[in-house]
Amino acid sequence: MPVSPAYRPDPRFVDLGPGFGDPVQAADFPQTLLRVRNDRAAATVGLETLSDDEWLSHFGRFQPLPGQPEPIAMRYHGHQFRAYNPDIGDGRGFLAAQLRETADAQAASDSAPPPRLLDLGTKGSGETPWSRHADGRLTLKGGVREVLAAAMLESLGVPTCRILSLVETGEALTRGDEPSPARSAVMVRLSHSHIRFGTFQRAAYHGRKDQIEVLLEHARSLYHPSVAPGDAPGFLAAVVEASARLTAKWISAGFVHGVLNTDNLNVTGESFDYGPWRFLPHYDPAFTAAYFDSQGLYAFARQPEAVFWNLTQLAGCLKLIAEDQVAALTEALNGFGPAYIRHLRGAFLNRLGVQSLGEAADQRLLDATLALLRDKGEALRWEPLFFDWFGGFSSSARALGGVRGKTYQGETFDAFRFALLEHEPDRPERLEHPMFARPEPEEMLIEEVEALWSAIDQGDDWAPLHAKLARLASASGAWAL
Repeated sequence: MPVSPAYRPDPRFVDLGPGFGDPVQAADFPQTLLRVRNDRAAATVGLETLSDDEWLSHFGRFQPLPGQPEPIAMRYHGHQFRAYNPDIGDGRGFLAAQLRETADAQAASDSAPPPRLLDLGTKGSGETPWSRHADGRLTLKGGVREVLAAAMLESLGVPTCRILSLVETGEALTRGDEPSPARSAVMVRLSHSHIRFGTFQRAAYHGRKDQIEVLLEHARSLYHPSVAPGDAPGFLAAVVEASARLTAKWISAGFVHGVLNTDNLNVTGESFDYGPWRFLPHYDPAFTAAYFDSQGLYAFARQPEAVFWNLTQLAGCLKLIAEDQVAALTEALNGFGPAYIRHLRGAFLNRLGVQSLGEAADQRLLDATLALLRDKGEALRWEPLFFDWFGGFSSSARALGGVRGKTYQGETFDAFRFALLEHEPDRPERLEHPMFARPEPEEMLIEEVEALWSAIDQGDDWAPLHAKLARLASASGAWAL
């Protein structure tokens, strides 16, 4: 069976017309070796029934799925480290398909009908009109890193794309930031949308108000249908809210995206395109993920600032079609700060597994948690704090008797414990999960990432990677966020 009966193709990007993308063909790779197949993600769109040969046909050689048009390289611009670049677009990827969630996935995610529209987007699939003399390829190591980033974020309840497939393609690539020749791969991500802030920027750059209007209606109707047709401020407010939630989730996860350009943020508030990402080893506001971010523009604690700056660029595009609604656009944009703080409180409550006590008490717990992490510095890694104290009072004996028990002392810890223990546990039965019987949580620090890659690079041993992905899937059930 090529696809399951639940498979529901719904290609909608083509409705925008030829001004938004270019038909392309995937590269003809010398080989296709299936390395990662995410059947959990595939089941949410009716693709889990594909045989491995069918999988490689669709996600290695890119024969179109039933009911799907030819691949489209999407057009967009972007501010890259706040320098405007009008010469970018899908340079090594394309939109391969659009399809609806299955009924089971919809019920699990509590999404309102109709089921969400999801994209299959590629990375490393070959040259396009926007490749700018690059080879349009992806290194295998880069693909593995994307798989790990998305899996870790998903396990922590962060809105993220899911990596559906990773196929090794048998080419030798030359790269300046990896030992060359580097092994090659093509990756497929399952994401809610690839409509970027930069998609609007391209239309604005060319003075195409008509394209902005068409794009607004397209994105509004598909991704924010509660917004009234033509309501640019309402649409901006919805994107602001989704972006604030995403940013708060990044911070609570200790995640640093690394490259928060306007072409790497989309209108649904779901993160994707993981390049030089990192997770914090311990609290460090200045921690950066990209070696080329010499000014710390996208450092851990500056991510809210970066997202807000990018939202102002989107607002500037919408202003072109809503010149009489500048005050409303400004109001929508200024909603980011309050929304971010609100979502940050909620995100930290979720990470600690406790219920809300109201704004004042929740803020006190947020402040006390950050103060403890700041005070302990390198003595307390980011992720273990939330693991040790998940469930609040219910985990006191486990935390104090665990490997970090002696770390939990001092004035800042006393303030943290007081603030935490006044909150009731939220679904304490989650502590019965086997993960909480272990001394350490699942983490994704750079040393482990490099070790997982080394096993592949040196011995073509994929077992450690697949074991890690299985543990992260299990951890997702433990957190149940």
